[in-house]
Amino acid sequence: MPSSAPTFDDLIVGATHSAVHLEMRDSYGVDYETGPFADWKRGLRHDPDNRAAWWRPWLDLVQETVSRGVVMRRARIVSEPVSDYIRFEHSGTFTNVAAGEQVRWLPRRHASGIALPGNDFWLFDGQWIRWNHFSGDGAFTGEEVSDDPAEAKLCAEAFESVWSRSIPHDQYEIR
Repeated sequence: MPSSAPTFDDLIVGATHSAVHLEMRDSYGVDYETGPFADWKRGLRHDPDNRAAWWRPWLDLVQETVSRGVVMRRARIVSEPVSDYIRFEHSGTFTNVAAGEQVRWLPRRHASGIALPGNDFWLFDGQWIRWNHFSGDGAFTGEEVSDDPAEAKLCAEAFESVWSRSIPHDQYEIR
C-alpha cells in the first residue's frame, strides 16, 4: 500500500474516466444496510415515481461523478437461486441506474472460467484499487487501498471478463 493511501472519497472524486465495482458475495451484513434490508423483508419497496423517498447522498455522488464524464459500472456475481439479500439488492438497483451507474448481473455458474481476485473491489481509472474485506457472515471488516500494477491488471481483466458475460440490470430476471 502506498505511504499515504487516498480515501474512497479521494478516489471517486479524483477519478477521471472510470470507476468499476465488482461484488461477489451473496449477502452482506454491513451495519448501515441492516435497517433497509429489514424494511425490505417487511415489504417496503421503493416507488420509482417517488424519487424523493429513495434518493440519498450516495446517488448524488454517483450522479456528480457520471456528470464529470466518469463511466461508473458495477457487476455482481450471484448464486442462483439468489439469496434474499440479492433479491433486496436487485429490487433497489434501479436507483443506481437512475443516478447513472451501469449495473450488470452474472450468474455464478457462468464465472467458472474467470480468474477472480479474492475480494470485492473498486478500481478507479484502472490504477487505484480499494479492496473491501468481509467476515464469513458478511460483516464489513475493513478496506485496503493499493496501486500495485499487477493487482490493478488482475482487477481490470477480471472485471472486463465478468462484464462481457453479464446481463444488464433491466434484463436480469431473479431466479
